[in-house]
Amino acid sequence: MNQFDQAILQEIKEELDALILELDEVTEAHRDEISKVSPTHFVGARNLMHYAHLRSRDLRGLQQKLAAVGATRLTTTEPAVQARLKAARNVIGAFAGEGPLYMPAEVVHAFEDADEILDEHAEILLGAPLPDTPSCIMVTLPTGAATDINLVRGFAESGMDLARINCAHDDETMWQQMIDNVRTVAAEEGREIRINMDLAGPKVRTGAIAPGPEVGAARVTRDEIGTVLTTAKLWITPAPTVSQPPAGLPGRPALAFQVDPAWYEKLQVGSVINLHDTRGSRRSFTVTELFDDGLLAEGQQKAYIANGTLLEHDYERSRVYGIPAGAQRINLKVGDRLVLTSEEVTYDPHANPDAIPRISCTLPQAVGAIEVGHRVLFDDGSIAAVCVSKKDADGIADVELEVTRARPQGVNLAAYKGINLPDSKLPLPSLTEEDVRHLKFVAAHADIAAISFIRDVADVEYVLKTLREVAEPSDAARLGLVLKIETIPGYENLAHVLLAGMRHENFGIMIARGDLAVELGFERMAEVPQLIMSMAEAAHVPTILATQVLENMAKNGLPSRAEITDAAMALRAECVMLNKGPHINDAIKVLTLMSKKLGASQRKSRLLLRKVRSWEE
Repeated sequence: MNQFDQAILQEIKEELDALILELDEVTEAHRDEISKVSPTHFVGARNLMHYAHLRSRDLRGLQQKLAAVGATRLTTTEPAVQARLKAARNVIGAFAGEGPLYMPAEVVHAFEDADEILDEHAEILLGAPLPDTPSCIMVTLPTGAATDINLVRGFAESGMDLARINCAHDDETMWQQMIDNVRTVAAEEGREIRINMDLAGPKVRTGAIAPGPEVGAARVTRDEIGTVLTTAKLWITPAPTVSQPPAGLPGRPALAFQVDPAWYEKLQVGSVINLHDTRGSRRSFTVTELFDDGLLAEGQQKAYIANGTLLEHDYERSRVYGIPAGAQRINLKVGDRLVLTSEEVTYDPHANPDAIPRISCTLPQAVGAIEVGHRVLFDDGSIAAVCVSKKDADGIADVELEVTRARPQGVNLAAYKGINLPDSKLPLPSLTEEDVRHLKFVAAHADIAAISFIRDVADVEYVLKTLREVAEPSDAARLGLVLKIETIPGYENLAHVLLAGMRHENFGIMIARGDLAVELGFERMAEVPQLIMSMAEAAHVPTILATQVLENMAKNGLPSRAEITDAAMALRAECVMLNKGPHINDAIKVLTLMSKKLGASQRKSRLLLRKVRSWEE
């Protein structure tokens, strides 16, 4: 070996020796925090702090030197950081003609042992996946799963391992029916299907906007040359009867309203109804079908009909009733101004159309946390704005925003749409009063509670304290706890959030990519989920990856090429969450097949060199 190689080896030895020594110092510095975790998480907690320290350093130069001499590049250190560094040090020592500095007991089987710990934690939290599928599949239950057990049965037969109930919808009665159906189907299948219940957390949303006019439209559909393909439809019922039009009608939805019962009784199939719509256009509709709770009338032209519109049949008339007010929206373009206020107001676009819109916020405290320069994102980030001024008087905070991102034609902002405040420190707990009530139900009836809005250690400690207070001790100890990483602070404080969560034995995290993408920006979604999974792997904590996995397939029946690649990355997690859709069973089956294929080719971020039969000579 020449003098140049010896110099490189010496540099590498010195850097590795320094890193290994630093890890011992890290362990000592965090001894108190590590001592608080559940005994089953002690090894992971120590390794987590080692990995967090490693990723706080720029080691690309060391990686290049290691590669230059043919040694490991340290790209898969997550399971056992110190053991991997010691193994690398032994290799470099061997290259330099030295004996091993560290004994085999310190480096051999470290990765295997770490993988076994993670697998054990995953099975405790998520249950055992289907045979030969390393990742579990969680499926969000629709409301119909409470009353239609066949819906649940189809999910299970397709490969569902866990059922997710979103506590932002329905109620405890419906949740119990869903749980009962899942338990029944699991017994039929002869396997366990765990129940995960998501607590909504505090939701920052836009406030009320005054309703629009009570007008509805009955619309036709046409082809390229204007020929009517499907008729405009009216669903008419006698007041005060309210019912829904029959399912499966072709074309646009029927416009539903009520009329005078005596007038209604004189209508038969073939009866012609004449009217002048809100634009003054004369329109005719013919009754085509009678039902027990209403009738269907069809026409060849579009009509706008309001409450009070007169309908005429055989020279007798009735007014229209029961058309709900339309929802009004604020159209916002880049450069437009908007005032967000902590005052409870209902914005009316027609009251003063030339004034800057002033809209309230469902959580007034959030407005007070916004400062000049802070970003404010609306409706899943479709509108981005920045605070340009702030007024705070008489306990009411008003922040004036300037829109910085929207589609060229503008975006229509509706009432009760989500608001993200990535730069503002919100003075809100991670559990609302409603969440606390729900947590008691979840602890008694479900297997896992997923907690939103986790930002720092204080949030985790509050959740653990609340769980102990509201749940029976046996339920609190048994319940799986999943912390959702969906905010910038949650991501930035990830190592300490994990360490605090590991005080609970049955613990995992969920990567909520939707909210993270809004707060961090979509361009960062190429790296952030993988970084979170790497940190969780270092902690030997199972991960659930959520949001939009195979969403196009679930909704439309055919996956895009991009989402298949995305699903392959998602399957590095211990569990993948699928949302609702009419083709969800197909999505479950595809994800199950992919899990079986990829399980032989990858372990987390590590490539497994299985035999590729397509390349067999």
